[in-house]
Amino acid sequence: MSKKEKVYVVGHKNPDTDSICSAIAYAHLKKEVTGDDYVARRAGQINEETHYVLHKFGVKAPNLLLNVKLQVKDMDIHKIDGVEPNVSIRDTWTKMKENNIKTIPVLTDDELVGVISTGDIARSYMEVYDNFILSTARTQYRNIVQTLDGTIITGNEHGYFTKGKVAIGASNPDLMSEFISKDDLVLLGNRYESQICALDEDVSCMIICQGAEVSEEVIRRAEEQSIVIISTPHDTFTAARLINQSVPVKRFMTKTPLTSFHMDDYVEDIKEVMAKKKYRDFPILDRHGRFKGFISRRRFLNVSKKKVILVDHNEKSQAVDGIEEAEIVEIIDHHRLGNIETMGPVFFRNQPVGCTATIVYQMYQEYGVELTPTIAGLLCSAIISDTLLFRSPTCTPVDEMAAHKLAEIAEIDLEEMAQAMFKAGSNLSGKSAEEICFQDFKQFTVNDIVFGVGQINSMSKEELQEVKEVLEPYLPEVLKKNHLQMVYFMLTDILAESTELICCGNNAKSYITDAFDLKEDADKLILKGVVSRKKQLIPTLVSELQQ
Repeated sequence: MSKKEKVYVVGHKNPDTDSICSAIAYAHLKKEVTGDDYVARRAGQINEETHYVLHKFGVKAPNLLLNVKLQVKDMDIHKIDGVEPNVSIRDTWTKMKENNIKTIPVLTDDELVGVISTGDIARSYMEVYDNFILSTARTQYRNIVQTLDGTIITGNEHGYFTKGKVAIGASNPDLMSEFISKDDLVLLGNRYESQICALDEDVSCMIICQGAEVSEEVIRRAEEQSIVIISTPHDTFTAARLINQSVPVKRFMTKTPLTSFHMDDYVEDIKEVMAKKKYRDFPILDRHGRFKGFISRRRFLNVSKKKVILVDHNEKSQAVDGIEEAEIVEIIDHHRLGNIETMGPVFFRNQPVGCTATIVYQMYQEYGVELTPTIAGLLCSAIISDTLLFRSPTCTPVDEMAAHKLAEIAEIDLEEMAQAMFKAGSNLSGKSAEEICFQDFKQFTVNDIVFGVGQINSMSKEELQEVKEVLEPYLPEVLKKNHLQMVYFMLTDILAESTELICCGNNAKSYITDAFDLKEDADKLILKGVVSRKKQLIPTLVSELQQ
């Protein structure tokens, strides 16, 4: 894997303490082992309990990863210097040859005003039969001097040729005066009488070929009449052939509005536009409209996906948006197998333990990477959270052993830490029903039934009662908003080791009463001994739904 490639380590939406802490610790481990760029991210808002843990160990919360869809900025953008609108066709062509490119942007102060391709330049040769093209295009004398490898003998090189035609003064003065008019640009040789004729006709510009001498008198008269005289080493034929290359690039460029894309555009959204347009290169702009480079069709087709490691989940509905467009390289989890599909084989580690952090702790030991007190503190807190300090039936002796070892390294007291964490987690003052509901909420799919389960753990019965009063009227909205058939919410009393379940949706209550063998007319759905969503509620409910 190239050093430049970022790999995002991310937990599920509505992340809990395990999801956040395991992502941080695993990204750190991968970086230590490989030296590559592994970055922890979060897929949703952090809850109060996790805030407390991060603050305690002085760790910054991972940045939010809204989705892993491919964006234009993830692609190989060909950065390229542009040319200004008044630059000559010849200079533009030289720049394209030097850089081996087929399209070049035309810019005014980083703002894209057009593009010119080799095809446009070829067309400028094939389609120019008009000897007024130089004046129509308002060609600067400086361009003409550069194109003809010439020098200014007299006149202002910053001036523009704006009227008249281009003519060759090779005939005698009588004939010349018939086809040369005021304001023309005339290519001349060393014949003195032809030069005087051009002055008499009051042309705009005289181009003296083959570096011929120009008399003092001709120069004096030219200065008096404000006529530009340019000397070129080329013969008349070569000068006539080259002069059209001095036309400014803006004359032949494809002008805006062009088919361009922005850095934040999603690749999926622009595919269709790209397929319809047969251009070789597409300009890319930043959000201020400044030109950033080109994407070629070829680069577009070879775009590499964002790389992601999923921790603490393997269900598509719980994963960061756009996961189907990303390349999943690893999954580290402790839940039932969900429905995430991967394009190729991945490293998948799934162990029946109470917490993903336990697995991450084991991996630190396997790789021989030393645990810092900070990382140990994060992993220990995750185990406390997920196992409700070993009260949950999901807890295994492996989790308990890991937590004790980690507490030692982090120098924390398990009981005190648990009290402080659970208190912070159930402190919901000033929070909306939506914030309370989604701080620990997961979606599941069984057959065609899609349902959600949220959970709040508290050591206070009064607090759980308050939460119930806020949440119960809000559940129908959750149902509708998230397109669910059923929604359940676990109000878990850690000390009593039981859960009151509130629910909403089609047959939601009857599924639970059947699954847990409760009275159908019960006012409250009390599940004694049930504290774990993963190991107690979900398996029992799933087997009921599958019958």
